[in-house]
Amino acid sequence: MTETEQPEQSPAPFRLVYVPGVTPTKWLRVWEERLPDVPVELLQHAPADGRALLLSGGADAGLVRLPVDRTVLSAIPLYTETTVVVFPKDHWLAAAEEVTAADLAEEVVFHPQDDTLDWPELPGRPAFERPATTGDAIELVAANVGVLAVPQSLARLHHRRDLTYRTLVDAPQSQVALAWPEDATTDLVEEFIGIVRGRTANSSRGRTAAAEEQRRPSAKKPARPQPKGQSQSQQRTGRPKPGQRTAGGRTAQPKRGGNGGGRKK
Repeated sequence: MTETEQPEQSPAPFRLVYVPGVTPTKWLRVWEERLPDVPVELLQHAPADGRALLLSGGADAGLVRLPVDRTVLSAIPLYTETTVVVFPKDHWLAAAEEVTAADLAEEVVFHPQDDTLDWPELPGRPAFERPATTGDAIELVAANVGVLAVPQSLARLHHRRDLTYRTLVDAPQSQVALAWPEDATTDLVEEFIGIVRGRTANSSRGRTAAAEEQRRPSAKKPARPQPKGQSQSQQRTGRPKPGQRTAGGRTAQPKRGGNGGGRKK
């Protein structure tokens, strides 16, 4: 390397924050195919911390749970999760196919401080104190102290052999969304929006589309000019029409029939 040459700098990573229970793997595979030169920095945080990271500029975009502050963050809802109730395998609720809030009337239902379900009224009996996290609440459920209502992905995330869950049919549900600071919609953010929405590489509005646009020809190839005095049919066949004069001054004669021009017998 000469003194004038500078070392090639790696592109800045795309910083994606995501909350527990959300799996960004399928979207990251597409990202690696379309933008192999741009690394992704994954940041996992609790729901409240993930939103705060977006607001502070610590992440470019995030897979978060709604609600978010729409005055400063743009958000695209992606899917809604089923709510389940988690309990020990030998609990009487295990005999049911699905559970209602009324079924929990006599149960202690934990309400962790990182809960994202918007309860109009909590079911069951309240615990003596609120666990700090969903993980802490799962430990208390395993100790057969009470039960816990969570989005299904969190029940799977905190899976234990001694616990099971059933659908809680009349509970609020958690919505997962792609969010980003409204005043920081960069080309890379647009690329990720296109990926999660299922756009093809050609229809994406970000950097890939811009590069594709530059590769396209700026205008169609002009058609070849026609010589004056000749029709398109003359150009195709090379013959003058009957009655027209040829270049030698003769008059073109009509083509005779296939029987040599004789009269019908």
